[in-house]
Amino acid sequence: MAKNEGASAFDPETDDGHPLGERRESIPPARQQPVVEVEQRMITKPARTSAAAAFALIFGVAALLSVLTVILSPVGLVLGVIGLILGLVGIRMARRTGITGKGVAIGGLVLSLLAVLASVTIAVGATTVLNNDTAVNRLQDQVDKLRDKLPDHVTVPKT
Repeated sequence: MAKNEGASAFDPETDDGHPLGERRESIPPARQQPVVEVEQRMITKPARTSAAAAFALIFGVAALLSVLTVILSPVGLVLGVIGLILGLVGIRMARRTGITGKGVAIGGLVLSLLAVLASVTIAVGATTVLNNDTAVNRLQDQVDKLRDKLPDHVTVPKT
């Protein structure tokens, strides 16, 4: 069989892939175009702070302020427990890609824990004092002494 008869469409020794066996002339090195590298930038969304972490911080601050007023200590206890739960959820959510707020969640967790501990301490202290008869009697004596020091008649000047 002849070399070109029945040969496949592409023969690496005789054909460079151009029709009719034409050959392209190579461009001399001096005339080659310089290679320009293109900088590729990825456009990404900014990281978002976890909503659970933000709410944990809000509940932690509210709980601590409530507990420090002493009279709202039970409210502070409830807010503190909610803040603890949200803080734990916020820490878990901060592990995800594109979600931040681990520090915020830890801050909320710490404040909520402090509020819960203070609330429990106040509750235990109040219960101990109120169940102790001698402590209640001492408080009653102090109130009576203060009442005795009050004047009988108070005149309010008119302006």
